[in-house]
Amino acid sequence: MQDFNGKVVVITGGATGIGFALAKQFARHGASILIAAIHRDRLEEAAQALKPEAAAVDIFECDVTQRDQVEALAEYAWAKFGRVDVIVNNAGVGPIPSTVIDAKPEDVQQVLAVNLFGVWNGVSVFGKRFIAQGTPAAIYNIGSENAFFNAIPEGAGYVVSKHGVLAMTVALREEVPKHIEVALICPGLVRSELARETQDGMPTDTYAEIVMKQLLAGQFYIVSHAFNFVRIGARWREIEAAFAKYAPRYQGDVEYDVRTLGVEHHWYPRYPNAAADIPV
Repeated sequence: MQDFNGKVVVITGGATGIGFALAKQFARHGASILIAAIHRDRLEEAAQALKPEAAAVDIFECDVTQRDQVEALAEYAWAKFGRVDVIVNNAGVGPIPSTVIDAKPEDVQQVLAVNLFGVWNGVSVFGKRFIAQGTPAAIYNIGSENAFFNAIPEGAGYVVSKHGVLAMTVALREEVPKHIEVALICPGLVRSELARETQDGMPTDTYAEIVMKQLLAGQFYIVSHAFNFVRIGARWREIEAAFAKYAPRYQGDVEYDVRTLGVEHHWYPRYPNAAADIPV
C-alpha cells in the first residue's frame, strides 16, 4: 500500500511503544486512526497526543486474547468509519524468563495467548472483513528479530511466539486474495515497555520511521537492526552446511518436493500467492 492518506488504520496495542509510534506515522501520512489496548487511561492519553496530526482518532478497549473483543473492535471500527483499510496486529507481551526445561506451561501459554493467538485473532477477524469488503487492504503483523534467531537467552516461550507469527504470516501471504497486502514487521531491540530492563534500544520514533518507509514500498519483511543479519546468516549457514553434507542437490531431486507433489496430486488448492516465499 503506497499511500495511507484517507485510509482507516486500526492498531492493537496502540497506546504505547511501537504501536503508538506507528500510529503517529500513519497519522502524519493522512490516516484516520483507531487505537486499541486494555487500559483506557493510556488510550485516552495517546488519543490526545495523536489528535493534532491525525485526520481522526478514536479508541477502543480490547483484550486481543478474547476473540469476542476483537470481533467487537472490528464491529466498532466499521460502524464508526464505514470501512477499515489496515490492521496492525501489534499488541504483545514480553518474555517470562526461564529455561526450556524449567518453563511453567502456564507462563508459556500466557505469552502465546497474546503474541501468537492475539495476532491470529486480529488476522482472522479483520481478514474475513477485508475479503468481503473487496477493496485494497493491508494486514501488518508484529513479529520480532526473535522470529529469525534466539535473541533472548532463557526466553524460549517468547521466541516460540515470534517464530509462530513468522510461520502464520508467511502462510497468510499465500492464502489471501491479491487485494490484501501482508507484511511482517520484525523489530530488534526498541525502547518500549516490553524492554524495561534497558533503554539502550533504538528510539521508538526512529524505528517507526524505518518501518513506514518499507510499508510504503510494499515490502513483506520489514527489517531494521543491521547486525541481526550476522546472526541470521550464521543460522542459515549451519543449515546450508547440513544439507550440503547429508542432503545435497541432485538431478531430479524435485521427486520428493512436497509442493510439487501436492499440486500434482491435488492435496491442496493453489493459493493466489503460492510462490511468494520462493526466491526467483
